[in-house]
Amino acid sequence: MKIPEPGRCNGLSLRKATRRVSQLYDAFLTPCGLRSTQRSILLQIARSGTPSMGELADALVLDRSALAHNLKPLERDGLVETIIDPDDGRARLAVLTDAGRAKLVQSMPLWENAQHCFEKAFGVRNAEALRTSLAFLASDKFTRAFTRAEAAR
Repeated sequence: MKIPEPGRCNGLSLRKATRRVSQLYDAFLTPCGLRSTQRSILLQIARSGTPSMGELADALVLDRSALAHNLKPLERDGLVETIIDPDDGRARLAVLTDAGRAKLVQSMPLWENAQHCFEKAFGVRNAEALRTSLAFLASDKFTRAFTRAEAAR
């Protein structure tokens, strides 16, 4: 068995970088009591209005069980409510509460500071290029290309 060189695995490199950046952003967000993952969920709900669980999971590239796990503390803290969809009694919708909106507002200058530090350390152009690359990696287009490459192997 040949063991790959350190840093050769794209998946591991992405996970390590994601964990590090999350740790750094989480440290900046500490005063408001949110983690970066929680802030992302609140922000996506704010952008979407009242998304269904499926829409929210898709937008965050999470499976529904991971989304449910991540929503529990936000619901417990009164930042998010889940309600029954009036148009489809089987579906649930995520709703940002007034407390959730206030928490999001409170987090904004903390996030802006983290964002500034990231771009100062990494470079504004590099950060823009990184976001573009990461958006592609999170897209359905990349998933299809990856799957085609695997099938052609």
